[in-house]
Amino acid sequence: LHLPLANKSSLWGPLKELWETVDGAVLRKQPESIHLLERQLKKHKPHFLSLFKNPPKNAGERERVRKASTDGIAIQGQQGSRLLPEQLLTEAFILSDLFDIGELAALELLLAGEQQQPYFPGLTRGLVAVLLYWDGKLCMANSLRTLIQSRHGKTFTLDLSGELVALTTRFTDELMNQGLTKRILSLVSDISVTREFERLQKERGLGNEKHRKEVSELIKECRQALADSLFSWTCQSPLTKEDTLALIIHLETVTTQADGSLDSVSLALVMALLYCLDVSFIEQGTEDREDLLQAMPLLTERQYVSAVHSRLMDGQPWKLPGLQAVCRLTWALSLRILSQLPQGSALVEFTEADEVLADQALLGDVFLFMKEGMLKCESFFQEEFYIRRLHSLITDFLALMPMKVKQLRSRADEDARLVHMSLQMDGELPTSLHKDLDHLMILIGEFYSKDPFGLELGLEFWCPTESLQHTTLHGSYLGMALQRPPHKQVVLSKFVRQMGDLLPSTLYISYVRMLKGLSNGPQCAHYCFSLLKTNGATHSDNIQGVSGNPVSWEHFFHSLMLYHENLRRDLPNLDAAHYRHMHLRGITQRELDGLTSFLQLLTTIISWSENARLALCEHPQWTPGVVMLGLLQCSIPPILKAELLHCLAACGKSPEIAASLWQSLEYTQILQTVKAPGQRQAAGIEVELNEIESSCEEYPLTRGFCHLISTLVENSVSVNLGAGLRVPGFQPYLNFLRDSVFLPFPTRAYRHPAEKWEVADAVLEVFHKLLRDYEPQPSDFVQEMVELQGEQVPTHKPPGHSIMFHLLNDSPTLALCLSLLEEGVRQLDTYAPFPGKKSLESAVLHCLCLLDLALQKEVVFMDLLRESQSSLLVSPLEQLLQGVSAQTRRADHIVNIARYLYHSSSNPEAAFQSAKILRRIANYPNIQMRLVGDFTHDQAVSEKLMAGFVECLDNEDAEEWTEKEDESDQQMKTAHIRHKTQIHILNLLITSLELKTPNLALYLLGYEVKKPVSCTTLQDPGVLGCPRSCLHAILSLLQKGTDKRSGPVLTQQAPHLAELCYQVIYQLCACQDTSGPTMRYLRTSQDFLFSHLQHLPFTPSNQIAVLSQMSWLMKTAAIELRVTSLNRQRSHTQRLINLLLDDQPLAQHAADGESGMEEENRTVSGFLHFDTVSKVRRKLLSVLDAIDFSQDMPELLQLDFFERTLIEQVISNCEHVNEQGHTVCNIKLLHRVLVAEINALQGMAAIGQRPLLIEEVNSILQQVVERNRVRRSLSAKRHTLQSWRNLVETLLTACPTDVIPADDRQLIIRDLLLDLHDKILSEDAAGELMPIVAGAVFTLTAHLSQSVLSEQQQGAGLETSSGFASIANSALHLILRKLLNFILSTGGGYPRLRTHLYGSLLYYLQIAQKPDEPDTLQTAMWERLTAPEDSFSKLQMENLAIIESYGNALMVVVCGDACDGHEISRMLALAVLDRILSIDRQNQWLLFICNSGYLRSLVESLRQDDAALQSLLTPQPPLLKPLYIYESKMALLTRVAKTEQGAVELLRCGLVAQLIECQVFDMVPDSDSHRLMRDTSGFIPSPLDRYRQILLPSLRLLQVILTSTSMNHQQGALQVLQWLIVHGDTIQSLLRCQDLSLGALKELSLLTGIISKTALPGGEINSAALMEFQGHINRFQRLCLSLLSRLAGSERESLLKQAEVCAPGESAERREEMEVAMQQVCANIMQYCQTLLLQSSAQAQFSICLFSPSGTEPAGRDAGHTDLPSSLPSLSYSRLPSLGLVLYLLKNCAADFFRFHQSHRQNLSKLQSLDQLPPEELKELCQGLVSGPGGVEKISSVQRSLLAKRRLVQLINNRAKLLALCSYIIETCLFVLWRHLEYYLLHCVPTDPKHSLLHGPGLFRQRLTDGERKGFNSTLIRGLNLSKVSQQDLDLLKSDIAAGFGEVLQRKLLEVEGLYSQVRSRYTFIQALVRRIRGLLQQPKT
Repeated sequence: LHLPLANKSSLWGPLKELWETVDGAVLRKQPESIHLLERQLKKHKPHFLSLFKNPPKNAGERERVRKASTDGIAIQGQQGSRLLPEQLLTEAFILSDLFDIGELAALELLLAGEQQQPYFPGLTRGLVAVLLYWDGKLCMANSLRTLIQSRHGKTFTLDLSGELVALTTRFTDELMNQGLTKRILSLVSDISVTREFERLQKERGLGNEKHRKEVSELIKECRQALADSLFSWTCQSPLTKEDTLALIIHLETVTTQADGSLDSVSLALVMALLYCLDVSFIEQGTEDREDLLQAMPLLTERQYVSAVHSRLMDGQPWKLPGLQAVCRLTWALSLRILSQLPQGSALVEFTEADEVLADQALLGDVFLFMKEGMLKCESFFQEEFYIRRLHSLITDFLALMPMKVKQLRSRADEDARLVHMSLQMDGELPTSLHKDLDHLMILIGEFYSKDPFGLELGLEFWCPTESLQHTTLHGSYLGMALQRPPHKQVVLSKFVRQMGDLLPSTLYISYVRMLKGLSNGPQCAHYCFSLLKTNGATHSDNIQGVSGNPVSWEHFFHSLMLYHENLRRDLPNLDAAHYRHMHLRGITQRELDGLTSFLQLLTTIISWSENARLALCEHPQWTPGVVMLGLLQCSIPPILKAELLHCLAACGKSPEIAASLWQSLEYTQILQTVKAPGQRQAAGIEVELNEIESSCEEYPLTRGFCHLISTLVENSVSVNLGAGLRVPGFQPYLNFLRDSVFLPFPTRAYRHPAEKWEVADAVLEVFHKLLRDYEPQPSDFVQEMVELQGEQVPTHKPPGHSIMFHLLNDSPTLALCLSLLEEGVRQLDTYAPFPGKKSLESAVLHCLCLLDLALQKEVVFMDLLRESQSSLLVSPLEQLLQGVSAQTRRADHIVNIARYLYHSSSNPEAAFQSAKILRRIANYPNIQMRLVGDFTHDQAVSEKLMAGFVECLDNEDAEEWTEKEDESDQQMKTAHIRHKTQIHILNLLITSLELKTPNLALYLLGYEVKKPVSCTTLQDPGVLGCPRSCLHAILSLLQKGTDKRSGPVLTQQAPHLAELCYQVIYQLCACQDTSGPTMRYLRTSQDFLFSHLQHLPFTPSNQIAVLSQMSWLMKTAAIELRVTSLNRQRSHTQRLINLLLDDQPLAQHAADGESGMEEENRTVSGFLHFDTVSKVRRKLLSVLDAIDFSQDMPELLQLDFFERTLIEQVISNCEHVNEQGHTVCNIKLLHRVLVAEINALQGMAAIGQRPLLIEEVNSILQQVVERNRVRRSLSAKRHTLQSWRNLVETLLTACPTDVIPADDRQLIIRDLLLDLHDKILSEDAAGELMPIVAGAVFTLTAHLSQSVLSEQQQGAGLETSSGFASIANSALHLILRKLLNFILSTGGGYPRLRTHLYGSLLYYLQIAQKPDEPDTLQTAMWERLTAPEDSFSKLQMENLAIIESYGNALMVVVCGDACDGHEISRMLALAVLDRILSIDRQNQWLLFICNSGYLRSLVESLRQDDAALQSLLTPQPPLLKPLYIYESKMALLTRVAKTEQGAVELLRCGLVAQLIECQVFDMVPDSDSHRLMRDTSGFIPSPLDRYRQILLPSLRLLQVILTSTSMNHQQGALQVLQWLIVHGDTIQSLLRCQDLSLGALKELSLLTGIISKTALPGGEINSAALMEFQGHINRFQRLCLSLLSRLAGSERESLLKQAEVCAPGESAERREEMEVAMQQVCANIMQYCQTLLLQSSAQAQFSICLFSPSGTEPAGRDAGHTDLPSSLPSLSYSRLPSLGLVLYLLKNCAADFFRFHQSHRQNLSKLQSLDQLPPEELKELCQGLVSGPGGVEKISSVQRSLLAKRRLVQLINNRAKLLALCSYIIETCLFVLWRHLEYYLLHCVPTDPKHSLLHGPGLFRQRLTDGERKGFNSTLIRGLNLSKVSQQDLDLLKSDIAAGFGEVLQRKLLEVEGLYSQVRSRYTFIQALVRRIRGLLQQPKT
């Protein structure tokens, strides 16, 4: 009974606790349990003294209990009093009367019963209370027995510590002194199952069969434990005189059971007395012998001897005279030993009586009683010390009383003569025969023939005569041939030899039986074999063998041959009718008995000794095999035939004999396999079965035949068996076994009911072996033919194939197997013993094994069948098992199989096979659904099945097998089987949970299967009628020990089981349907995760399993953290996080809210052993410590014979992926392959080498086992590390940020990072773990960076002295060093792994990047340059110093990856280079890149990218990888180009030349055609966007190069110009672009920038090179000017409106970007104009004119879409725009400037008073940065203000940029205006006043073309000749401009300067120009 401790019912709970403590301290030897034991013993001492006394009834108590339904009653362990229902009180009174116990105790017991009810499905609380009552008593008795066994004494020791033994010895001595013996004896007499059952029956205290069985077992075990306590005491210490006499008096009244044997309790008491009177231990020379002698009252107390002697000499007969005789013989032998001791001289008067006592004992048939009364008791052979004591009793009698033995022999000889004479004279047999010697021999034979403990005590009867250098013997005297054996052994061996000399025939059978017993064991058998060999050796020539020793091989085999000769002559003709009714001639009953016993002796000897087997079975003269098979054909009784068959089976144990036996068997046709032509009826064993055995209703022959076949098939079945006479093979035997034995077995009649099951068991065993050894082969499915007597007949298939075929069809065989299973479970459900129970259980087990094997092999079988296209029809077994049963008419086969789990306590192996079958069936999802229906269809069955599964999981006797243990111990074997059953059930759950619902796992774990799973509410068992499910069982397995300091017990005792339990829990939490209910239940009812996580890391008893346990647990914890965070269950999240991350000892967290519970937990957990100030290691880090990163790898194979490469290939062929997902090698398969290879070798050399080859195979297998272990170990480490990483990432990512304060967060990340690096950078870290570590490092660094940045944002300006944020600079440096070491350590390989590390490095370097600061427009350039160094730049410099300290090694790795790594790795390496170059002021890295050729390589790779980039512009692009890599490259090259040195280097590497050759720039996609192809997700950009992603980086790069190469500007500008011209068509189409979207504007802003920068200032260049470019350049200029007129004038407003319309969501930002882009374009074009003006000439009079002399401003400032041409009809786009445009631009910019300036100021003030902003405004600010509707609502207020701040800084900086552009445009406009006006008004000579410029369209164009012919410097109109511009035009110009450039504008412009240019360097520039323009306009007309 396995009951957890819960209720403190005084009759059960505390006693259960006592037993657990005693068991833990004594039997399981738990550490630190002595103190617990001492406490318990003090507490329970009264209970031990008044053993089994119940608390008495009491009137007061009765009254209190009666009032409990109205007044309530206080219950221990619960607060307040509780009202109890009437019904309960009535039951309590019944219970009180029933067991005569106090009322309160009865009530407590009943309440305990109610609480334990879930553990006993189907029982009421009253019935459970009955069980608990007796279980309490049993705990008491077991505790007593165990305590007594732990005493120090003379017989055995349990190897316990001295302290413990002293404690228990002291305690039990006190009990003994208080009269324990008498109390035990009276209890044993008083308690009896029948009496108790009568009482219970009267009060309806007995439930179903199971309950009755359990109660009776408990009562029996109580009696047994009490008797065993006394037995254990006497084994160790003597009893006092009074106690010994009390024991004798008790034994005087003992009676036997019905079969004449003692029951086990009486036997224990008898053995107790035998040990009491035992002095034989004196011969053992142990070191404490003297102390033991002192304590023996036998030796020291005369009264003791006198009292015992007189009691045993008393003539009063006992109830059992045999028992009296045994006690007298024991006493006689003890006296005999005493008389030989010095102490014995004082006791002469007693010791002289030993002869008399021995005679009296013999008169009482002492040996007969020992055999009948003691050996027949089934518990006798279960106790080693019973066996040892009886052994010493028998051997002492033979050794110490040789005269008595002689006397017995002479009496026997006398009797033999009398018998002989009476036989001669045909008279009556004499009546007064003495059979003592007979009984003694038979006793010896019986006693030694069983040896369950492998003691081989019979060896003492054999004296090694030959010199013991014999190799096969491992005797106790090995190698000491000269040393004399002990005297006793000599006497005993003499006894064996002398008894065989001149043996009277009456003793023949007894003597042979004695020898059979004494030959039981490998050495004994050899000695006996030698004895029989030497017995016959002297008479070998005597043919008759009459005078030879009848007990010898010679004699026996000779007789057999004679029998065979005689009987064979009498063999009648087969067809004769009287064959069956022939009278048995030749063998009398006595001969039959003699033959039988000698055959049994022969069987025993050859079973044990292989030498004897080979010597006898292959003896050339005796040919026993042939003779025995011959005798089988003769007419002798079936019983003798059965013995012959058993004997042949023993011969067949050796493979060499088995092969010849098969041939002989076939030859003799024992089973007729060949029918002679014309033969009318069958012959052989089939006839015997059907005619003789069936009519006798006994089947020994059939069973013997099955046994023989079973032994023979174990070795091998020859494929050619019977070749030549019939179709060869085993098939006829299989057909006979199946059709004549198995299928008819249920319908035959049986005289002994048990035999029915024995037959079934024997035949099923053969089937099981055949199927077990069968491996389906392709050849089995091809019909082969064989020639037989001239015709072709089909061959037989292997027998396993045939069995498989029958099991995969709805065949009678399968039906019978299934009905046998049903019958078996029905019989087991009765819980009653019945004849043949053992055999039925064994047969059922074979059936289950057959089904399991069929399920296992059917996949391969059916695959091969399909491939062979054979016509066989088979169905999968799992479908056949769903068929309808013939008996019950229901589809309940699988249910029947599952019901065996309910009997796991009595039949562990059947339960194991049942679990295995269910697990195989569970793999099929379609069957699972049906099964759930079958399992739940009948409520009673459903409860039983659930109880069965739960019982298997709850089993406390299960133990995990470890390699160290010896499997021979039956108890251990059973424990391992129970454990494997648990493993299978858990695997069944794991498999099922992966399938769709409803599935078996959900039903077994207690979830809803009829409703949606997610609406399940899990409860503790018993709550709301909730049954105990597998989930409860799993949790109670895991929870055991979580409240103690050592942690969950299961993780150490059964690591693999624990791992699977955690996996099931994880799967339940991870699965969508079950997650909710499970996590709620675990959180509320169990506090599961906290109680387990606090014990991490588990101490490894099995490294691999413990890692997996932690892994599943951490994964579950990660889910829990995520779920509690999402559900805002803050206290749960906080509690778990504190547990995992705290570096303070746990006690200090009591302030966090849940203090009460926590405090209590912690004190229990015993964690308070720390100094309160000290730090402890964070839990997460200690888990990391538990993962050993090093992995020892197995060395390479050292092979002498096999070829290594081939072996490696074979090994890899044998690999498969196991359930855990590890790739392992199938050892069995590999072994088969290698052995087959060896067997295939031919020739003598191979045979000689065979042992060496086998040895090498073993070494290969060991190596592969080791490899498998390493793989599993690595896999477990990976898995655990991955789970650890998941947990860490969940902690940092999914939990609310404020749960871990920012400063702690950084320190935690620091610790994690440093530890991770330390572990992975150690010398022996396994490379397989690196990727996971790199991933974790990446995440951690990202979080560190984020945390530092957010901390800075929140506390801006609070820079501390120690360093950057909360984390000190030194720590940051350390992290950087480790990260760089990690990168270097992966130097050669692992390119993908480095991507993570580069990512980490980027995040790390980001920490030192200064965040955006608002441009307040206040600080001057100089102030910025001279500002003191801030913490950012300080950290940056330090980082750089560290990076540079690594020198070239690091550069090589990073640059190598940047040039030719994996794609992502390349991108990140490029980004890293970019980042480092940006902070590398010394340009070390830049120099390295340039000098080592990496830069050239990067530049040259641009050509290769061209094709890939072109493919990206197709409508449906392939991967976007090339684009991203290209962007990264361009970013890096742009970074390089930012320094002059870099830009020059790039030009030298031919960058522009590479770009010129790229054709992708010319492939501008058509913007409309691809609108349809848009990617709806928005992830893949449209072709046009992709084109821009390619073009813009190149433009930027060119722009940067132009900017940087100020010194060598010419060279750069020329190259860029060339690029512009080569791609001129594209550039022009872009400049003409109609659809000015944001993208187009960005393109234009860069293009115009480049064009403006390629115009070279100064007129010094006049080379021929530029002459050819001139046309292109002019075209660019014209396009730029027309673009200006569009952007400055006509389309400006409409574009900005369009921006707002097309993307209302992002309108604000989009509008800002468009504004910037448009202003930028205008600024660039104006700069271009300025450059052109300056380039043409320094003086105005020689300047070129870019704008026509017209002052009219373009209309349409407000006219929407009216374009410029409509207002100026004469100017098409290719013509010159008017000066009015410049003026218009100037005005607009001035207006814009003020708008922007105001916005800038407002935003600045908002930023300064961020805290005071109203929430609505904050929300509005955040809107742009948060995607998704309602996104802003979800953010915390802290986040919100951070985002608002970021948005404001963005706005401010945007405005600052716009202001700079506006101010620049204003300045250039003024300059251009001034130059033009100066020319027109001062230097231009007007021509014909009548012709207005504006009315002559032809003239203007003409001038243009003239101008173009004049060469480079007349770029446009070289001073329009006086004849060209009329005076009227000039006047008009002057008046227009004067009107436009009025006072207001001038004031504005000066204000602009005041507001803006003051801080900049160009102060007073505007002022001067305004003054000059004003001067020009005011000039009087000349």
